[in-house]
Amino acid sequence: MLRITTLILLAPMVAAAEEPHRNIPLWPAGQEPLAVGKGPLDQPFLTAFLPPKEKRNGSAVIIAPGGSNIMLMYGLEGIEVAERFNEWGTCAFVLTYRLEPKYHDDARILDGNRAMRLLKHQAKDFGIDPNRILFSGYSAGSTMARNVIANSGPGDANAADPIDRLDSTAHTLLMVYGPGRPTAKENLKNFPPTFLLSAAWDRGAANGSAQLFLDINRAGGVAEIHLFQRGRHGFGAATKSPEYGHWMDILKHFLELNQFFGGKK
Repeated sequence: MLRITTLILLAPMVAAAEEPHRNIPLWPAGQEPLAVGKGPLDQPFLTAFLPPKEKRNGSAVIIAPGGSNIMLMYGLEGIEVAERFNEWGTCAFVLTYRLEPKYHDDARILDGNRAMRLLKHQAKDFGIDPNRILFSGYSAGSTMARNVIANSGPGDANAADPIDRLDSTAHTLLMVYGPGRPTAKENLKNFPPTFLLSAAWDRGAANGSAQLFLDINRAGGVAEIHLFQRGRHGFGAATKSPEYGHWMDILKHFLELNQFFGGKK
């Protein structure tokens, strides 16, 4: 998995927006906020996975893989998930965010919100509806996702960078085997519709997700939760798993109910 990470980090950028895979820096080189270096690991970016133009329905997803904030699990929790979204006509973008020990939650919150704003800024290039972008996270990426949502909102109308003027609010939130942690700015009632998923044997993630569902529901927010009776932590897309291989089909139904793919309520 480390090898995959290295390959993506060093992949050259492709200029054409219609290339099926390209890296998109979140900020111009040298302008990353809170940067403590100038190497590849100091420069967060999105990697695009695009379905054919004729198949796109205007939806998009940002995928934050897990990896304990020290590495990123690009295979199970990045590429495989992106390819499944592509089958549904969704443009997928795997997020390379900044990691420990050099960076902490404050930098990752900036990375996630910038990724949302950047996609909204480039929505026309990719055929994306800027109001239909899902933010998803896995394990440590799930913690990041919760923090990003809690700190999302209107941009700075006076910012010199037009990207920073845009709202970073997500259409929906997906948190897989990880409930994240509450923050001071968190208002669960204002969270977008949230899909929570874990395996019951992964007790920390499962019980935490169950508690988060209760908290969102009591706050008046919209949430759906699925806890599989068997399984483990880190199953990713799990396309061939007998325990939870159909979880992305359940997710698709949730997204359809929330008009993620378009259409009317």
